[in-house]
Amino acid sequence: MARVPVFSAEVRCREIGTADIAGIVNLLTGGFRHHHRTKAFWRRAFKRLTEHPTPQGLPKYGYFLERKGTPVGAILLIFSSIFVNGEAKIRCNVSSWYVEPAFRGYAAMLASRALRHKHVTYFNITPASNTLPMLEAQGYVRYCAGRFVSVPALSSRSCGTRVKAVEPDTRLDEELPSHEIELLLAHANYGCMSLICSSTSDRLPFVFTTRRKFGLLPYAYLAYCRDMKDFVRFAGPLGRFLALRGFPLVVLDSNGPVRELIGTYSAAFPKYFKGPDQPRLGDLSYSERVMFGV
Repeated sequence: MARVPVFSAEVRCREIGTADIAGIVNLLTGGFRHHHRTKAFWRRAFKRLTEHPTPQGLPKYGYFLERKGTPVGAILLIFSSIFVNGEAKIRCNVSSWYVEPAFRGYAAMLASRALRHKHVTYFNITPASNTLPMLEAQGYVRYCAGRFVSVPALSSRSCGTRVKAVEPDTRLDEELPSHEIELLLAHANYGCMSLICSSTSDRLPFVFTTRRKFGLLPYAYLAYCRDMKDFVRFAGPLGRFLALRGFPLVVLDSNGPVRELIGTYSAAFPKYFKGPDQPRLGDLSYSERVMFGV
């Protein structure tokens, strides 16, 4: 028998506070049990959100639905200040949206509360296929159609190029803007591979997450670069640096095959955004992929 949605004046939507975290950890652990996300996973996610420099006036964690003091739905939000064409902008990664089946009628209320900041660009990088019609109804637009799996070590060499790893305690005096130095250090602290690629004319920042598909096949995922052309330009030295550390494959967000690289394209795992500034390919900084390890 189909569940009948519950509508009650006892259900309210409010911002997540520190005191609510334990209950929402329990809710999300049950809601995402098929994704094998444990309580330890969610506690770490909330710790990262607590430490993250959320722009002033915006929610630290997100919003949740509450009935008689018990969480019945939640949506986590990662608000960050980033630079778009040299100007500081605010964007938000919408993450970990779950509502108990009996309260799914309130999902629209939760989404409306989360998306009410009109100056913010929202983006969703892990939408479930069954939620795509809902996203499009909310005004989201697809900005990334799929992924390109590359073998960058096979690309041509770049003479005089040096790749250096950045550790969380590295003191950087490189010729990089302060916000990129902060980004490299923060993502190294998340467990990413933060790298600086130096040539005779440039010093460029790159961030990769490292994963194993099906627990076996190791690969790196490009989480940040200034421009995708920078990765293509330095694919050889970056690829060899990563391959020597056990990651011969690099996955890129892409809207089609990358002709300059050896690899294969898949029109899967689309990404969506809503707001004034379309995210660019090659920038998943301060997202659930890097902060939560999704």
